[in-house]
Amino acid sequence: MTKGEIELPDARNKDIKVWIGDHLYPREEAKISVFDSVVQGGDAVWEGLRVYDGKIFALDEHLERLQNSAHALAFEDVPSNNTIKQALFETLKANGMKDETHIRLTLTRGKKVTSYMDPKVNRYGPTLIVLAEWKPPIHEEKKGLRLITSSIRRNPPQCIDSKIHHNNLINNILAKIEANVAGVDGAVMMDIEGYVSEVNATNIFFVFDGKVLTPFADSCLPGITRQLVIDLCLENDIPVAEKRLSMTEMYTADECFTTGTMGELAPAIEIDGRTIGNGEMGLMTKRLRKLHKNLTENSGEPLPF
Repeated sequence: MTKGEIELPDARNKDIKVWIGDHLYPREEAKISVFDSVVQGGDAVWEGLRVYDGKIFALDEHLERLQNSAHALAFEDVPSNNTIKQALFETLKANGMKDETHIRLTLTRGKKVTSYMDPKVNRYGPTLIVLAEWKPPIHEEKKGLRLITSSIRRNPPQCIDSKIHHNNLINNILAKIEANVAGVDGAVMMDIEGYVSEVNATNIFFVFDGKVLTPFADSCLPGITRQLVIDLCLENDIPVAEKRLSMTEMYTADECFTTGTMGELAPAIEIDGRTIGNGEMGLMTKRLRKLHKNLTENSGEPLPF
């Protein structure tokens, strides 16, 4: 490594190729216009995808949410799912990626003819970005997450609908800054009424007497992995429900775990200095992790190469 060169989390990502628009570019040449709407105002939607053993997991669910988010934001000339799939496949093939891969899929409103908030000056159509990296689940080596409660509130529906998976993540970023300052793994965000919403980058679940509970998806993202966990509970006769959960209920849960594509199912063993349960991964979390792993091993969109 030369002087001043930044060390990457995974050296294999140094020479990756990134899809932008309708072409692949080497990492250092992968750039978008300063007139693009994602630069001008965070005007874009995105998805996180994971590749397991030659298959993209839950691809159709992620593409459906991407299309719904783009439609809700009134994007025009949105590429079809088949077009997006081809871009995904070509990117993964160019990088030789068939496993241990995370994909950040972004669709911006596109380039503007002049710097301005108004979407009327977006005249070029959306910009599709496929960024695939070698990246195992981020909490894979951790025995348990330590969390704090953030002072930053999650946006309620009357401000912006959390069901739009948009790129305006400043609330979540500010919450993560609080977690970094506190020296912990993440920050639990409450809604404006003080009920638990989500962690800054993941959904959150609690276990009480064998029953799995998670906040309503009103002020939090209705995550793909979140829904998969709910479905797994229903399919395996595990009691599960959505519920308004207070701070005290959070502290006194038997178990707690977070869900997301990036980190899968990760146990949380401490929140605001309170030990959750016995301070170790609980039996229900272990069971659901095993069920989720089985799902990732036996389903997904096969790569055509």
